[in-house]
Amino acid sequence: MLIEPKKRRGKNPVTVLSKGFEEDLLRQGYAPGTIWKHRKLLNDLSGWLQGQQIAMGDLSMAQVDRFMADRRAAGVRKLKTRKALGPILDHLRGLGLVPVAEVPVVDGPVAEILNRYRQFLTAERGLVPVTALRYFDCLRPFLDRRLSADGLDLGGLTAADVTSFVVAWCPGLNTGVAKLTVTALRSFLGFLHVHGVTERSLVSAVPTVLRRRLAGLPKGLEPDQVRQLLAACDVGTVVGNRDLAILTLLVRLGLRRDEVARLGLDDIDWRAGTIRVRGKGNCHERLPLPPDVGRRLADYLRHARPADALGRTVFVRHFAPHHALGAARVSGIVADAARRAGLGRVHAHRLRHTAATELLRAGATLPEIGQILRHRRAETTAIYAKVDRNTLRLIARVWPEGAL
Repeated sequence: MLIEPKKRRGKNPVTVLSKGFEEDLLRQGYAPGTIWKHRKLLNDLSGWLQGQQIAMGDLSMAQVDRFMADRRAAGVRKLKTRKALGPILDHLRGLGLVPVAEVPVVDGPVAEILNRYRQFLTAERGLVPVTALRYFDCLRPFLDRRLSADGLDLGGLTAADVTSFVVAWCPGLNTGVAKLTVTALRSFLGFLHVHGVTERSLVSAVPTVLRRRLAGLPKGLEPDQVRQLLAACDVGTVVGNRDLAILTLLVRLGLRRDEVARLGLDDIDWRAGTIRVRGKGNCHERLPLPPDVGRRLADYLRHARPADALGRTVFVRHFAPHHALGAARVSGIVADAARRAGLGRVHAHRLRHTAATELLRAGATLPEIGQILRHRRAETTAIYAKVDRNTLRLIARVWPEGAL
């Protein structure tokens, strides 16, 4: 009896692309769990194509609708619409394996500039149409902001306009889309300059997207809220005098709660007008002592710090024995004052953000803010460039003339 050898099953042509598809999604910033779901969808599409005896080159939107209809009929609960296949189709189109969809462009001044830009991307840059489509989607919110009854104003673009758009728009996006938006905007601004729409290149005015910083911006207190917070301390009492000195240090110098708790009497150089801060990693650094902070500290030391305080720390417990305050109690002082002021829940670290924001509003540069807050990396300080948009416009205004 002859035994026929098993037929070697050919590799599924779509599944072979799974690794490249995963790398594409990773570059776009997709989460691992989402990537896994899209890979599974790709495998499902592969099996469906084989079962229907449809080649990849014949895959049309009508076939996509059939595939999704079959998924819904099978009781699939997720990834069952045409939109769910978008990342897969984009990847396959980029490789030239499925027909490229037409780039939809509406009528009007936006359509005119996008058509010119599409020619630039495909003819001069050599990009595939699907990439142009992605760029268009990212650019439309920017162009909509420049559109008015008088037309599309691109010739009057400034660095402040560009930067403020990124700051306002990108925090609401996931990291991959935000990075693609920045890439598309730089490309588009380069196109505008090359074709004489703008007098100077504004490419450098587009901020870099920090991967882990877009979603949560530091939120400090507004000036009126700061005044309410400080006013919640009764300076006629020993405790209120102490708490006001602590809050002033936190708000004006942006100290961490641990740094306030560790501050010692010997750390204050009254003659030089500086204080020594014991920061992270046992690093000691000296900061200037603003007059208002110095007055609050002096008032507390003269009139409120117990004479029989134990140890050399500046701030001690009000009740005997008068040991040093712990970091947790510093947080409690902030929370109690915020509650009395009607500000809700306020954490001590939020006052550090408040100090940075106020420095930015006062005209301090990011390197100067980094020195005051004692950041080890410039990336940490750069997040504060996204806090106050009005201040950011002022900062960005000098870029084109001075830096480009």
